[in-house]
Parts: sequence; structure tokens; C-alpha cells
Amino acid sequence: MTIQTAKLSDPAVRAFVTAVNAHDREAFLKLLAPGATMADDGFDRDLDEWIDREIFTSHGHMEVDNESQGGRALLARYSNDSWGEMRTRWSFTVEDDGRISRFETGQA
Repeated sequence: MTIQTAKLSDPAVRAFVTAVNAHDREAFLKLLAPGATMADDGFDRDLDEWIDREIFTSHGHMEVDNESQGGRALLARYSNDSWGEMRTRWSFTVEDDGRISRFETGQA
């Protein structure tokens, strides 16, 4: 069963999912701490290149099925124009100021 984005526990993660689904690159980038990093399937990636390719130019969309670790770990169905839909896991490191310093994703 899908969790409504508005009901996600962690405010930073909720804002992340909201920005992805709204295709709002500006709002997305405001959520990230300076020097934020990310990994996909265990490999660090260039964050700007990855988000452009996997989210913003390919109409990425997240449907969250489960959350854990206080809302900082998600299981979601992720879809975009490049890959279609797949089950993915996401984990987030959120700093004291509420910004995301790292996120990791991959197939679940």
C-alpha cells in the first residue's frame, strides 16, 4: 500500500519526494546540504549529472510503499522515462539544519 507523500515522517525526505514528483529541480537543490553526495547501486555518482538524467529530464516519480529508520529509509516504486518502473530502496542522511547531505538508492 502506498504511503501518501504528505504522511512521510521525516520533513526533509517528505520534501525530497515532493520535489521529485513535482519535477521541481530548484526546490530539490535547496534540500541538499553543500557538498551533498549520492550513490546508486552502491557506486558514488556525480550528483548533478545523476539527478538530471534519472529525475528531471526523464520525469522521475516515486510511490513510497514503506518507510523505516524514522522515515529516513524508503522502499518505493520509482519510475522514469528511461527505465520504466522498478522497486527501489532509498536512504537519507539528514543534517541538523534539516538538509540532506547524502542519499543512496538502488534496486530493492
